[in-house]
Amino acid sequence: MFVREVGRLVLYRKLFILMVLTLMLSGLTPRIEAAPRRRHRVAAAEPVPEISLNQIHVLGNRPAPFALEAKAAMLIAADSGSVLYAYNEHEKMQPASLAKIMTFYITLKALRDGRMTLNTPLTVSEKAWRLSVDQSVSHMFLDVGQQVSVRDLLYGLMVSSGNDAAITLAEYQAGSAQAFTDMMNQNAREIGLTETHFANPDGLPTEGEYTTAYDMVKLARVVISQFPDAVTYTGAKEFTFHKIRQRNFNTLLFYDSRVNGLKTGHVNEAGFHLVATAHANGMVLISAVMGTRSMEKRRTETEKLINWAFNTFVTAQPDWRKSTPASIRVYEGAASEVAIGPDSAPYVTVGRGEEKRVTLVTALKASYLVAPVVKGSQVGEIQVLLDGKPEAAIPLVTQQSVAPAGIAGRLMDRVRMML
Repeated sequence: MFVREVGRLVLYRKLFILMVLTLMLSGLTPRIEAAPRRRHRVAAAEPVPEISLNQIHVLGNRPAPFALEAKAAMLIAADSGSVLYAYNEHEKMQPASLAKIMTFYITLKALRDGRMTLNTPLTVSEKAWRLSVDQSVSHMFLDVGQQVSVRDLLYGLMVSSGNDAAITLAEYQAGSAQAFTDMMNQNAREIGLTETHFANPDGLPTEGEYTTAYDMVKLARVVISQFPDAVTYTGAKEFTFHKIRQRNFNTLLFYDSRVNGLKTGHVNEAGFHLVATAHANGMVLISAVMGTRSMEKRRTETEKLINWAFNTFVTAQPDWRKSTPASIRVYEGAASEVAIGPDSAPYVTVGRGEEKRVTLVTALKASYLVAPVVKGSQVGEIQVLLDGKPEAAIPLVTQQSVAPAGIAGRLMDRVRMML
């Protein structure tokens, strides 16, 4: 009797599968929901900020034991994005020559995209030349009508802080300084600089321009992350053009070998600014010190920040593979699984000796995907925990695309999902 009942159940199951396949082939797929499947190490649903170039988060922050003599300042660990120091970081002030960082960034993008090369000759206009002979502003000594390579102009822009270099680069790329300024503000919006508005490519005092230490740190982070070779220009101590040796206005380069950039700025109304980058012991720092009373002060206050950070913090790269599956199941696809991984390396910054306080936990949105799968699709996140508390999250994405399977494969997978 028992054997007969088991046989009957098996027969019913086969008939059910046959009916489902028949309905699918006729286009009348029944609406049957699969039971929810167990997720891989799903952490508690606590909102956490994402690591992103457009969002700077705090991880294990420690207050600095000093106050800076500046109107505003900010310091982050570049790889993790951890904010290590912040003071009046959202206070708006004139950017001065810090605006040239955006001019620099847009030019590097043009080089990357093939719209020019380092050897492309650019012609100096009368507008740019007039800035070159104006002794009240910084310049790289360009002559009207002269042709100068993009390479020399980049050195002149970042070492000499040449306003003439900024205008020459702007006019070539956009046709006019004003059109290029529009490009600057468009790029600012694209990378999330919500507290910045540019009025010209060089940063000379103009009504309506402003920025913050917060935005300048974000911009610098974008530059060095997208263009690691930018330090070729930002870290050069001097530059010779027209047989004139010009020293970098960033005097910190001459005092601290850990510093390799980035840009100074000065305008009477706002004071002396310095956005700096430094690296040591596997950690990269980005600082913005704005509104100091002298060139010397912007250097010493920046160095104070950098010394404290390197002595206090360390940036580590936990092994995310220990907590994250290598792949996720794919149904109805040409492949039965797809590799997954973080969209960026999960760096974390903590106090020295506290690396063991950091753990990673993977939270998947679901235990499987249904084809087609697009490369870069987010399937979950790797949560960064400090003492068990979520502090940040790195998006977990698919590493390849998966095309749909043939009709037979799709039908069989649909049955598997329902059963």
